[in-house]
Order: sequence, then C-alpha cells, then structure tokens
Amino acid sequence: MVRTIVTLSRRQKNAILLLVEVLCVPLAFVAAQAILASGLIPGRIGWHLAVHVAILCLVTWGLALVSGHYRMRLKDYGRPEMMISGVQAAVVALVSAALSQFMRVAPVAGFDIVLGLMLFALWVGSRLLMFELLEWIYTHSTAVTRVLVYGAGRPGMMLASALKRRSDILPVAFLDDNIALRGLSFLGIPVHSLVDIERLLSEQKIDRAILSMSEMPPAKEIAVTRRLARLGLEVQVLPAFAELIGDGDLIASLEGTRALIERETMGRFAGDGLNAYRGEAVMVTGAGGSIGIELCRQILACRPARLILLELNELALYSAENELSQRADGVEIVAVLGSVSDELLLERVMRAHGVSVVLHAAAYKHVPIVENNSRAGVVNNTLGTAVVARVAKTCKVARFVLVSTDKAVRPVNVMGASKRVAEQVVQDLALRSEGTVFSIVRFGNVLGSSGSVVPRFMDQIQRGGPVTLTDPDVRRYFMTIEEAAHLVLVAGSIARGGEVFVLDMGEQLAIGELARRMIQNAGYTLRDAANPGGDIEIVVTGLRPGEKLSEELMINGDIEPTAHPKILRVHEAHPSQIEVASTLRALRDAADAGDDLGLAAALRRAIPENNLPVVAEHEDRQRPPARRDSAPVSIGITGPRTTPVG
Repeated sequence: MVRTIVTLSRRQKNAILLLVEVLCVPLAFVAAQAILASGLIPGRIGWHLAVHVAILCLVTWGLALVSGHYRMRLKDYGRPEMMISGVQAAVVALVSAALSQFMRVAPVAGFDIVLGLMLFALWVGSRLLMFELLEWIYTHSTAVTRVLVYGAGRPGMMLASALKRRSDILPVAFLDDNIALRGLSFLGIPVHSLVDIERLLSEQKIDRAILSMSEMPPAKEIAVTRRLARLGLEVQVLPAFAELIGDGDLIASLEGTRALIERETMGRFAGDGLNAYRGEAVMVTGAGGSIGIELCRQILACRPARLILLELNELALYSAENELSQRADGVEIVAVLGSVSDELLLERVMRAHGVSVVLHAAAYKHVPIVENNSRAGVVNNTLGTAVVARVAKTCKVARFVLVSTDKAVRPVNVMGASKRVAEQVVQDLALRSEGTVFSIVRFGNVLGSSGSVVPRFMDQIQRGGPVTLTDPDVRRYFMTIEEAAHLVLVAGSIARGGEVFVLDMGEQLAIGELARRMIQNAGYTLRDAANPGGDIEIVVTGLRPGEKLSEELMINGDIEPTAHPKILRVHEAHPSQIEVASTLRALRDAADAGDDLGLAAALRRAIPENNLPVVAEHEDRQRPPARRDSAPVSIGITGPRTTPVG
C-alpha cells in the first residue's frame, strides 16, 4: 500500500485531489444538516435533495477545472491556496441558495452559510491531513529508503530524477559545497550544505547517501565518506549504486548527454597515434573554453612533458590551471595569459618551452554575438588564427591542428565565414611548410559546451519553463564533448598535412526532439495542445540572424577513410597563396578602419560558396584608407547601410 502511494504519477495524484474535493460536497451537506438539526429532508422529497447535491458536485468539479486548484501539490498548499478554497466554497454556497428557491428543498435559515463553512473546513482539513499522512510515510515507513544525494550538479539531478520514479527509494535532499546553491530547490528537492547534515538526519530519517560529484578529488571523497559513515549512513558512489540496485534504466539515465542523442560512441583509439603527444610540449589555445579544457584533460592522459595553456580570460585561465594542476601527476603546467593576436607573446612562449604541438581551439563561436560584433569575431577567429599558424611555422612546431566547425561550410553568418577563411589560411600554409604538419578538424555541435542548447534547456527546465526553441524544424549534428576532444587528438596525430578531417557525427537531431527528451528525462511532462495539463511547454521564438535550419560538414572534394572509423579525410579546393594574402590584407585593413561592411565584402569575396547576406552598395565603392589609430566599436552587420560604421 505504501509503495503504491509513493509511486503515484502526477496525473493520478491530481485525479485523487479532484475526487476528494468533489466528495467533500455531500459530506459538508450532511454535516451542515447535523449541526442545524433541521429535519431538512422529509422522505418524500429525497430525490430533490439528490439532484441538489449532484448539481453542487458538478459546480465544484467545474470550479476546480477552471482554477486548476486540484493540481496544486500538497506541500505548496498555503494561505493563497486557502483563499482560493474559501472563494470556491462561497460560490458553492451561493449556488445552493439559488437552487433552494427553485426546488422543493426547504432548508432552515442560515443553512447555506453553514454549508459553505463546512465545505471550506473539509477542503482545507483534507489537504492538511493528506500532507501529514504522506510526510509520516516518507519519514517513518520502512517500505521506503530515504536517500541523500551529495552533489546538486547534472549527475545528481539525473540521479534524483531517476530515483523519484522508483517505488522503494526516495531522494529527500541534496548536499552541495557550492554556497550559492544553498536554499534552492531542484526537482522539488532542497539543497543543503554539509554543516546541515546532522539536522537533516534527525528530521528526515535518512538511510543512505549517494556521492554523485564525478570531479571530487579522491582525498575529499574519502573524507566525506568517512564523515557520513560515522553518522550511521550507508554511503554509495556512482555508478556503484546503480549497479547495486540492478537498475539498467537508471544507469542509462546517468549517462547524461550521451543518452539524449542516442549515439553509440567508439572506445579509445586502439592505434598508437596518441603517442604523438607523449613526452612533447603541447600548447592549447583557448584552454579555458569548453573544448579547450577537455582537450587539456585528455592530453594529460597522454603524458606530455609539459602543457601550455593560452587563454585570454583570466578567470577561465585560473580555473583551468587549478583543475589541471591537481591532475598533472608530474606534467608541467604553464599558464599563459594573452591573446592569439599577440605575435610577440606567442613566439616567446613557443621558443621558451620548445612547443612541438599546437591545438588551436581559441575562437568566438556564439553566432548572434559574433554577428553583432563582426570586427571582434574576424580579428580573433581569422586574423588570430593566421598569427598563431604563422608563428608555429616560424618556430618549426611539428604539428598544428585547427579546431573548426560545421558552420564554416557554405557559411550564412560572420562566425562561420571567419572560421572558413581561417581554414583557408591553414590549408595555404600546409602547402608551403616543410617542417610543420598543418591540419583541420571540423565537427558540429558539442553537447554541454558553453552556450550550447543543453545547458540552456536544462536551466529553463529547472526554472519551470518554458523551453525556448528558435524553430521546430532546426536540426543539428551532436556529439559529446569527451568524444569530440578525443577525435580531435586522434585526427591531429594521424595527419600528413593539409587535410580537413571531418568527424562522423551520425544523423542530425531535431532540436525540438532534444528539448522533449530533456523535459521527459528531468521527470516532467510536456505541455502542449494534446496535454494542456503538462508541466513545461516549448515556445518557438523564430530563427535568429545568421542561423540555418540544418548544417553541413563538407563543401565538396574527395573523401577517404582513416585508421579511425569515425574520422574521414577530405581534400577540398582552396584559394592560392596570393588570394589568401589578399584576403588577409583586406580583412586587416577593414578591421583597422572599423569598417564592418568592408569585412563583410572581403569575407564574401574569399568564400565563393558563401550564403552571406549581400550589401550591394558596398561592392563597387572605394574603401576608405585604413587608419591605424582608430578603435571604433563594431555593431555588426544587420542590414544594408549607405555609409560604413566607424
């Protein structure tokens, strides 16, 4: 019986609450009659009374549907909800008084007032009684194991969501070291700090604790486990807990983003290609970004001699250095604060540390932001890549790998165009380099990276919705951040020079379907026309400037397999050395002059297959001479203009 109550779905609970509200009407009617001792119902008019009560039940049912009061959770029933109950009881009493004027029921004076008061008392009392009963079941019944989840991050929330669907396990609280989360509630479960543990144990009768913080240092994990065990808790660590209870669905749900895309990932590369990083000095640009930091984590496993982190953002650099230093295990970590456009800094660092491999992941990648800040995007993504690649060639770096994007294929936005020209720069240098192997790795969206849809959807779901979607027909390639970083390292290690490596991203996934899966995986139901009583709705906002409905991974060219089944080698046509030099000069001059229209025109000329918006007026006019002393604020390219913005 207890397990049946605990496992009731939200829909079933709502139905029970609605039924209770309706059944309170005849109970209130009988109670009012008993209180007034009115001898209200002679046998000969009993059928009139039955119709009278039936009509009041229908009125109550209609009021509940209109107000949605029956969908209110028991624990959320407070003063505002009691006021709603009072209003509904008053309406029922007024309807009863009106019916008495037309039917052969002759109540005593004041009967309908007492009826309304009794109905209000029964509604409030039944709610409070059910809440107390459930609370007692959750805190005292041996049929339910009460669980404490240590870690309110994504794994912890996925675990809690999965556990709430079980009949014998109930998550009652989160513990988390992040003080900013204290007092918040995720999935209806409050977040506490470790200092609250003894109070929680006494109040909640917790039986077991599960550690779900995958990045917890081993020393801290041992200390936390010992402390919780001393308090009498049985302590488990994921995924051991899932294996212990034999729940395959739970293990699958804890795989997180990989499960969302239903993508089968390959194991680690069986060849010896990753030895290209062993014992070498490896530099990662943009080391504080989502891709950059994951590259660094996996490079450490290859045992390089040293790892140089280049990052423009001071906080991101500090965080990356702090994390990687704890994992280093003898590998020297060098943190360099600076820009990829700083040629002097790059040359000094590469020579001083004997850099032999450069993984260039630094880029501005958020399409709407780069679209509105085109100068910054081109300076960083295109001109910055030219600087890093040229310095790598000068310093005789053995391998240079450019991390690119599917948005560079037939680009429709400044970000994609800036990355496509960056690819052309690397392809050109590959033909003229005798000592450095230049290569490009191009792939699609990475689940969980900064600014990607998954963290945004997750945040919107945690806030109760709505989940915003630009267009229901938008489709994207997806892979996990761990798989993307691993394949970048493999591709860079097997490159011969000049190739564009394309990762096998599988089938494109509809973003709308991804949103629906995330809502369901979080334990909620989708609110739409077919289910107006659902928890979270999806709202379509419209495509943003520079956004495609679907992406491509290849322009054209010959495709051949590689030693890794998920990496393809593509040989694509590219401009000549003179054309690349002319493009870079035009971009540099336009950037120095703050000429956004000039940047757009230069990008269109450099990419024959582009789908960038055309500003016809700019094509034939003479660009003003570059001014080295200007530092204008770029406002992006949002439509035709008659004069350059500067």
